[in-house]
Amino acid sequence: MKSLEETKQDVIGEFSMYDEWLDKYEYLIELGKNLEAYPEELKTEDRLIKGCQSRVWLDYELRDGKLFFRADSDAIITKGIISLLIGVYSGRTPEEIAGDDFSFIDEIGLSQNLSPTRANGLVSMIGTIRQVAEGAL
Repeated sequence: MKSLEETKQDVIGEFSMYDEWLDKYEYLIELGKNLEAYPEELKTEDRLIKGCQSRVWLDYELRDGKLFFRADSDAIITKGIISLLIGVYSGRTPEEIAGDDFSFIDEIGLSQNLSPTRANGLVSMIGTIRQVAEGAL
């Protein structure tokens, strides 16, 4: 498995291939479509990320000292965003996740190119992932 830094650099590289944000949104949508199926029985209130306008469910397990995430959303771009995040952080140790600054999100320009409500949702997703990691330390 690649290091966290290598994975984040890969994401930055992927996004830099597109000049227009419309193309980057299309890429996010594709990420969301490729997200592993999320079981309906896990779509419960306690797994909903608070602060997202769309409904975003996040489930995780700690296995062999690493956190593994599963997620889903009822909105296509939001599903792509959570897919991007869990693609980077799933399979990492709680220490790696809790100690990361998530700055690659700004480097790819995601925060600046989302509507205010989606940007707030992104902050909530990051906060929830970080909170899960800190709780597993």
